[in-house]
Amino acid sequence: MGAAEDVALVRRGYEAFNTGDMDTLTELFEESASWHTPGRSSLAGDHEGRDATLAYFGQLGGQTGGTVRAELLHLAGDGDGCVIAIHHNTGERDSKHLDVDCCIVFELKDGRITDGREHFGDLYAWDEFWS
Repeated sequence: MGAAEDVALVRRGYEAFNTGDMDTLTELFEESASWHTPGRSSLAGDHEGRDATLAYFGQLGGQTGGTVRAELLHLAGDGDGCVIAIHHNTGERDSKHLDVDCCIVFELKDGRITDGREHFGDLYAWDEFWS
């Protein structure tokens, strides 16, 4: 797959995340995919495997009453299986408001996501929201 196809796949993943479309996310992620979330919150850590990754996404939605969103701002692919995504996170939880930028480095192979690494513009704000 080339850069355009990889970018389209990640864009499709964002659409599925924001609508809670777990069937599409299951299709897009390799079974052995991993996801890495920095910080000190209860959600931080390495989520190994598609099921653990999707469970993490489910926690994001569940703990915010479905209000968490990732507004996609920019995507760039290198044509060699790497896509960089920049988005803005918002959500509501326990009278707290999430408002933080994020960059995710996606790795893809054979048309599926194999790895995702989140990098937050304000990790302290991210951790505080989930505390």
